[in-house]
Amino acid sequence: MITIVDYGMGNLGSIFNMFKRVGVLSKITSELGDIKSAKKLLLPGVGSFDKAMQKINNSKIRDVLDYKVLNEQTPILGICLGMQLLTKSSEEGKEKGLGYIDAHTMKFSFENKNIKVPHMGWNMVLKSKNSLITNGFVNESRFYFVHSYYVKVQNEENSILKTNYGLEFDSAIQRDNIYGAQFHPEKSHKFGMKLFENFAKI
Repeated sequence: MITIVDYGMGNLGSIFNMFKRVGVLSKITSELGDIKSAKKLLLPGVGSFDKAMQKINNSKIRDVLDYKVLNEQTPILGICLGMQLLTKSSEEGKEKGLGYIDAHTMKFSFENKNIKVPHMGWNMVLKSKNSLITNGFVNESRFYFVHSYYVKVQNEENSILKTNYGLEFDSAIQRDNIYGAQFHPEKSHKFGMKLFENFAKI
């Protein structure tokens, strides 16, 4: 069972439907009891960094997440904005992130005006480190992206996938039981299905 954390921001229905499609049970919930008993957590996110962190910090969800992730070592997967929330900070706002991974979220800024922001559409990912969540990925693995900010890890050991869009950025990250993916697996067809299947098996 994957517990999809509903803190008021995220593409929850599409994520639930993709898990259903690959035969994995999931639940969308904001109930603290459900989150406390979760075997695996998924942290979604669509919107602004500060607003998301404010919603998490102003609820009791933050304390439960911290305990589950840091003390119980419950596997967690943050996707899109949810991955950025795992970092220490974002150039999008002033709030501190969850800080589960030593990384920062940066704004895309290009002198070449032909490189459009946001980065939107399909793009390739390349493995930078083996991980359980990327088992079975091939060099042609492609995912769907929509983002104006990107993650840069401080320790390359925490980077598991790289993507190029005007610069190289970390498109998937990991530290122990903590995973993040910048792309939208729920919009990435067979490649996203594979990532969700892998997470369910961890």
